[in-house]
Order: sequence, then structure tokens, then C-alpha cells
Amino acid sequence: MNIKILIKRLKKLIINDYRVLGALERGMAVHEYVPIETITNYSGLNINEVSFRLSYIHKLELIKRWTGPYVGYYLTFAGYDCLALHALIESDKLDLFGQAIGVGKESDVFDAITPEGENVAVKIHRLGRTSFRQTKRKRPYSKNKKHISWLYQSRLAAGKEFEALEILHDAKLSVPNPVAHNRHIIVMERIEGTPLFLLKELPEKENILNKILDDIYLAYSKAKLIHGDLSEYNILITPELDIVIIDWPQWVPYDHP
Repeated sequence: MNIKILIKRLKKLIINDYRVLGALERGMAVHEYVPIETITNYSGLNINEVSFRLSYIHKLELIKRWTGPYVGYYLTFAGYDCLALHALIESDKLDLFGQAIGVGKESDVFDAITPEGENVAVKIHRLGRTSFRQTKRKRPYSKNKKHISWLYQSRLAAGKEFEALEILHDAKLSVPNPVAHNRHIIVMERIEGTPLFLLKELPEKENILNKILDDIYLAYSKAKLIHGDLSEYNILITPELDIVIIDWPQWVPYDHP
């Protein structure tokens, strides 16, 4: 679902819709398909209101219905997006939403503005575009989970990346300044730059290479972590020919075996 459609649907929701979505999120911690009785208990609403809200948000494609021995529901990525974006808006971290900046294998990024008028980038982790087996192999925090949804994996990835950005920014390394984090979404400084792989011609190549190597070394020696997936796809070159390293969800400690 593109960001324009998502924001339109976000504006159609009322507090009881969020209560049902939140109850469904809680229920998914223990159910693959959450029974309506569980949603009712967690939401604090009566069953008639829950049934009405489930029907409404199902039409908005924020949830899906499953029919087996019982009728159950589960969140879609769009429903999870609404929960996270609503929380960020309510906590005064986001105000206006702009255009998509990029769509990758495991995330979407779009620009936005905070209530203070600051330009920021909003990164939505979307694990599941690659295979489950590959994701579990590459991301050690999911290896010991027997039942783990794409939503929960995306939440773990966002939390891990936000942690790395905080550590690296405090260590004065060339990364976006982390602003806020909720569920699978990170709000960070908006960087004006071009991915290295798109630059066919590059002035001061040796100087830029040295900057990249210096930051890799400082991340290891000062911040005590390793990127884990560094390539020309996650190095930005600014108009001033500075470098910014992005995409840190696969970082590992410097002493990782």
C-alpha cells in the first residue's frame, strides 16, 4: 500500500478502531489468528462494537480474516503501519507526510515533517519481501523463535537499527540522527545524498574512500559495532562530498564470532 493511500486510511480511523487494532496486536503475541473473544477482552469494548470495527477495518485492508475451526483475525502491514504512525503523530514526532524516497527489499522510506518543521525521513521496515529462511539466517535475533510473524521481525529490525543509530550518532559517526522509533518504524534525520552505486563519476575518489574506511574503523573501535551488510547501496554521498552510512539493522558487536 503506497503512502498516500495509507495516510487517507489513517485519517478514517477513530479511537475504537485503534483499540481493536491494538488488541489484535496483543493477541498476535500468542495466536497466529486471534479469536474475536480475545480481541474483545483486550480492547475493553463490547462484542457488538468489536464486530462492527473488525468489519470496518477489514474493508480498509488493515486486517485479514481467517476461517478454520474458529474465525480469527490478524494484522496486515497496513494495519501495523497505522498503529505505529498514529503513535508517532500522537507523541508529536510527525505532522505532515510527503513523497516516497525509496522502496527496498526490506523497507520503504518516505519524507515527512515534524511539528517543529524539521524535515525527516521515515523508514518502515517490511521484512518478508525476502524468504523467511534467508531472513532467519541473516538476522540472529529471530533464530530461536518458533513462531515469529513478519510484523514482529520487522519490529525487532527497527529496534535494532534505532539502537545502532543512537550509539553511532553519540560517537559522532556519519549516520542519520535518530529522532523517534515506534514498532517497525524509525524517524530519522533527512539526508540529502545520492547512493554510491548510482554515481558513475565521482570526484575526489581517494578522499571519499578514506572517509568510508575511517568511519568503518571508528564504528569498530569507538562504537564497538560492525555494520554487517555494508555495500555501495547503503553509503550516501552528499553534495559536499561527505559520506553517510545508512541501513544498520544487521549490525553485530565488534567481538561477534
